Amino acid sequence: MKLTVVGGGSTYTPELIDGFARLRDTLPVEELVLVDPAADRLELVGGLARRIFARQGHPGRITTTADLDAGVAGADAVLLQLRVGGQAARQQDETWPLECGCVGQETTGAGGLAKALRTVPVVLDIAERVRRANPDAWIIDFTNPVGIVTRALLQAGHRAVGLCNVAIGFQRKFAALLDVAPHEVHLDHVGLNHLTWETGVRLGGPEGEDVLPRLLAEHGDRIAGDLHLPRPLLDRLGVVPSYYLRYYYAHDQVVEELREGPSRAARVAAMERELLTMYGDPELAEKPALLAQRGGAFYSEAAVDLAAALLGGGGSPYQVVNTLNRGTLPFLPDDAVIEVQAAVGANGAVPLPVAPLDPLYAGLVANVTAYEELALDAALRGGRERVFEALLAHPLIGQYAYAETLTDQLIAHNREHLAWA
Repeated sequence: MKLTVVGGGSTYTPELIDGFARLRDTLPVEELVLVDPAADRLELVGGLARRIFARQGHPGRITTTADLDAGVAGADAVLLQLRVGGQAARQQDETWPLECGCVGQETTGAGGLAKALRTVPVVLDIAERVRRANPDAWIIDFTNPVGIVTRALLQAGHRAVGLCNVAIGFQRKFAALLDVAPHEVHLDHVGLNHLTWETGVRLGGPEGEDVLPRLLAEHGDRIAGDLHLPRPLLDRLGVVPSYYLRYYYAHDQVVEELREGPSRAARVAAMERELLTMYGDPELAEKPALLAQRGGAFYSEAAVDLAAALLGGGGSPYQVVNTLNRGTLPFLPDDAVIEVQAAVGANGAVPLPVAPLDPLYAGLVANVTAYEELALDAALRGGRERVFEALLAHPLIGQYAYAETLTDQLIAHNREHLAWA
């Protein structure tokens, strides 16, 4: 089995490598290729990756290359974890929207749109090259904004599934609170990428007992604290929103916090410099503890589980993924990409049935889905007017004066990445 990681020079990669090494019985990787144009980063990450495999006795071979076509040749699955423009672009995404009093964030609002516009054309080019190399290869997208990027891939006919670590993070957290094994916790997870709610927490599988009311009653303060949302809000909702709902439920408060700085991008950039220094230590043969602060917790477990299921080698029968709606949420188009529990196997991901969604959540899901459709159109066809329409449609922006200003700022800050600008 050959797997390729595009964006293999990411500081995330040792988390992924650690999972491949620990879970080799689930996903027996024989060859792993790390692809990245940044040769200096790739050398550091690749060296640590090989030492991790050696330390844990993994027999697989790890190679590195800047040649995308060579890297994906013969791959059974390709994982995408790239960041077009790097941390410098992320810093901009998190900064200039604040000038209008709007959230500055890399996956939602104006910053999220900027990232989508930079990313979608690059990902589609990579996917076409993967298809030419092996039309049967699966593409697993971890690149944000996952919902829009996955929709672009599926719309272009690629064998793709989107992946996010929010659900597996909740699963692990709830399992610890309930003192059960993670595989015993099944989430009723519904919504869009970075716009989801846990409407049930079941023990044993999709038909198991729903213990969410007990979790909220006994551990509501801790859950609310982790989400930086007030406990009374969780009690009123009776569900657990993802952390990203804070950008909607506490927008103005978040804007003030972001204005006080430093930005998340600045903190991550500093952390990456420290991590890369660590990766260069020839004695280091495990992922450092600092990596846990970088984000992406449990990414490796989720990626291994998904790849194993898609490649027919095992994996959990039900997994939270980003895939086509296909009538699962009847108020959305069939070709919308939703994030829900799905049955995953060699033929892809099929969403499990979802209980009717309360209008309190369905309205926001419908609104953001409309924005994502406009955002994808802007990413594919370009043009100032399409960017403006997407921003005007986003519930975190909405006002035409803001949309006009943010459109000009987005284009000015991203001109080098926009072929049409």
